[in-house]
Amino acid sequence: MTRVFNFSAGPATLPEAVLQQAAAEMLDWQGRGMSVMEMSHRSDAFQSILQTTLHDFRDLLAIPSHYRILFMQGGAIAQNAIIPMNLVGRKAKPAIIDFIHTGYWSQRALEEAQKYGHVNIAASSQASHFTSLPALETWKLSSDAAYVHLCNNETIHGVEFQFDPDTRTHSGKVPLVADMSSNIFSRVINVSKYGVIFGSAQKNLGIAGLTFAIVREDLIGHALPSCPSAFNWKNVAESDSMFNTPPTFAIYMAGLVLQWLKQQGGVTAIESRNIAKASLLYNHLDASDFYNTSVAKNCRSRMNVPFFLKDPSLDDAFLTGATQRGLANLRGHRILGGMRASIYNAMPTEGVQALVDYLRDFEQSH
Repeated sequence: MTRVFNFSAGPATLPEAVLQQAAAEMLDWQGRGMSVMEMSHRSDAFQSILQTTLHDFRDLLAIPSHYRILFMQGGAIAQNAIIPMNLVGRKAKPAIIDFIHTGYWSQRALEEAQKYGHVNIAASSQASHFTSLPALETWKLSSDAAYVHLCNNETIHGVEFQFDPDTRTHSGKVPLVADMSSNIFSRVINVSKYGVIFGSAQKNLGIAGLTFAIVREDLIGHALPSCPSAFNWKNVAESDSMFNTPPTFAIYMAGLVLQWLKQQGGVTAIESRNIAKASLLYNHLDASDFYNTSVAKNCRSRMNVPFFLKDPSLDDAFLTGATQRGLANLRGHRILGGMRASIYNAMPTEGVQALVDYLRDFEQSH
């Protein structure tokens, strides 16, 4: 069997060592005579998996003790509703929700939030067709908003906040909420600048089915009366993420990914690797007249690189050739077209180099 270099935006490539360990333990986890998928979530065996995963999660991101890590289900899209249901109750109705509008996923989130409060678009990069990020000093934040929402990395448009926006001087005690589905654990972050960090696991943390929410403790316990009990952060926190049966196998896989990340040297080491991988690809695209990428250089995503052939009539030939070279899932998102290379933590440098080699060869032959 020959594994391809999988550039899918998600579900995405996993570290090969993680897959090998999961395969070895599939039928018999550590001599228990059963798979993790068969374990009771309340068994001692699974509790050891859960607690180790939570410990490694907190340790790798240096999460302060007054934040809770919640494991939930429904993906980031469900959290787009769960977040306002848990936060707007802290403010008098109608609550104001500030949004930083930077692309497709922030648009999806604000459309959901409109059901629970008044959305104020405090800043937007729509005028640039989401190829840039609005400068922090231009954000028009509300002093009494329930929260400020941003998508830290837009997987479709390829823009990323590669720093932690500090809105505390702009908005007082208004918590900053960030969707980090696609770049969690890819760079060092200062968790204390955020009220909530959330995301789905199937890009940098594991497999589909697991959603994480890192929530500052003072923001827990304010859910709307209409909030479903399984989505109430207070219930999830008090039950240690077992208010209902958790996604046990997805938690186990996340635990393996976190252990792998520690073996790589932690988040600081993986960030250096991600910078090098992204630079390798962007430098080649910038040096070519055959390809182009329109994202502003100061906010280019290290995780998701959209690019276009100058002659789109060659797109199909490019993709066919890429598949023949073992480079999979490079077709761009349907709303943008073109190509997209997702180079998450688990994508090895060799995969990015193979893509660069193919880009050069395809250009020379066409």
